[in-house]
Amino acid sequence: MAKIIVVTSGKGGVGKTTSAAAIATGLALRGNKTIVIDFDVGLRNLDLVMGCERRVVYDLVNVIQGEAGLNQAMIRDKRVDNLHILPASQTRDKEALTSEGIEQVLDELVKDFDYILCDSPAGIEQGAQLAMYYADAAVVVTNPEVSSVRDSDRILGLLASKTRRAERGQDPVKEHLLITRYNPTRVDDGDMLNLEDIREILAIDLIGLIPESEAVLRSSNQGIPVTHDQSSDAGQAYTDTVSRLLGEDVPLRFHEYQKKGLFSRMFGGGRR
Repeated sequence: MAKIIVVTSGKGGVGKTTSAAAIATGLALRGNKTIVIDFDVGLRNLDLVMGCERRVVYDLVNVIQGEAGLNQAMIRDKRVDNLHILPASQTRDKEALTSEGIEQVLDELVKDFDYILCDSPAGIEQGAQLAMYYADAAVVVTNPEVSSVRDSDRILGLLASKTRRAERGQDPVKEHLLITRYNPTRVDDGDMLNLEDIREILAIDLIGLIPESEAVLRSSNQGIPVTHDQSSDAGQAYTDTVSRLLGEDVPLRFHEYQKKGLFSRMFGGGRR
């Protein structure tokens, strides 16, 4: 049975689309047939992060409005055979998304895919609520700063009350916390919230901790999800995140400042 996962955040610019692409790639690399859908109508970026922007012909709104079939709009990833992307429209209004249309698309996708990731717009407007409405699980992306964590708390309220599972009295959406751009040195200096504070405020399971890393920006600019870069700390951290999402017990890494040894000082090496 397919699992629908929304990747969401209250605040923009926290690395949500990067995370959606990285997690979808990681799931597919583990042998799961996966599709990631961009719900950010008018401001689509998922196709850029996935490196398929020049291959977009039809989009999610075209499918909903009957202007194209689902198979026409889906783009197969060039690096991982069992990974697909369904882009958002760049030119339509956000009102073009309808609950009925999204439900029809998802009903078709659950027949063929193991995982359906919904890359939500930031905030609480219609696109974001539609992205989370049909979810079985949620990855709530936050940065270690007060405003981002506070806005994430608002998202948790919506997940608990404004989803199909909540309306039907079913088991609640399974909530997972993903902290991005974590820098242990800045945490120690008091410039960022520490891990314990974030977990205490949001009180949901931590599924991943992504370190502040140049590899993320480099991968996004290249259109290659950072999961493919297993030499980087961020790539390894997203792989760990996927393993936990699949139910595996993986130790948390990259949350403490590691002092450089003699070898690292002589030949280079980043902080973890």
